[in-house]
Amino acid sequence: MSNYKAGELVQLTIKEQIDSGYVASDQTNDFNLITDQPFNENDQVEAFLYHDSKNNLVATAKIPTVSFQTFDWAEVKRIYQGLGVFVDIGSTFEVLVSADDLPLHQTAWPEIGDQLYVTLTHDKKDRLLAQPVKEEDFDGSWDTAPKSLFNQDISGRVFRSGKEGAVIITEDGYRGFIHFSERNKEPRVGEWVEGRVIEVKQDGTLNVSLLPRKQEARIVDAETILTYLKDNNGEMPLDNQSTPEQIQATFNLSKSAFKRAIGKLYKDRLIEQAAGKTFLVTNDPEKDN
Repeated sequence: MSNYKAGELVQLTIKEQIDSGYVASDQTNDFNLITDQPFNENDQVEAFLYHDSKNNLVATAKIPTVSFQTFDWAEVKRIYQGLGVFVDIGSTFEVLVSADDLPLHQTAWPEIGDQLYVTLTHDKKDRLLAQPVKEEDFDGSWDTAPKSLFNQDISGRVFRSGKEGAVIITEDGYRGFIHFSERNKEPRVGEWVEGRVIEVKQDGTLNVSLLPRKQEARIVDAETILTYLKDNNGEMPLDNQSTPEQIQATFNLSKSAFKRAIGKLYKDRLIEQAAGKTFLVTNDPEKDN
């Protein structure tokens, strides 16, 4: 029908109205124009071409915010195992992000509502695909983070995630790296995360931790141990002399984190230890009087 490809912008003239929108022409080719905007016959309209579900090349008057040269955030709308995810690029249709461009393990795939930073490309059949940003696409042009960000809270969206760590784009456009040791689980690509800056590097990029600060973690860990004691008749076969392996197997905590939490419970007079065990203290009202 035409030599046009999906993703091209064309100037069309409205010919007639139909149920799905309008028929519009470039004087040589006719296209179904999908739109909810009102037009009159002979109106001129700039339109974006894409393939519909029947693989027909159609047009929309709602130009996407993403192009072949421009990246933008696109919200995940649908997920198909093995195929990929469909994202909203700001138009009347959704575009596939191929599984080939997503993490190998689906646990790190985005969920519905997450956002991917994408540009447009074609597959082998010239159909539109959305392709997530790669680090080389930035060509080292990250904004330079100030040293004052050290130890400050920071938020951003994950655009790369793997075994060695994850990379985020912060709210202010800085690059933040999250080493695998600075997270409790691998974050999803497209997930919004909140952490803290643990290093401002010489090149102006950041190292970020998603782990809570020690004083915050101590409170959470103490509550975890307290709950365990209450659920196990007020005792556990661990104390400050237990091995790191024993502590890790029971609470998934390091020994230092365990001892900080135990210290808090001691200070609050909620536990005591004897014979290699930790016991929940039952308050005696007569002793308090």
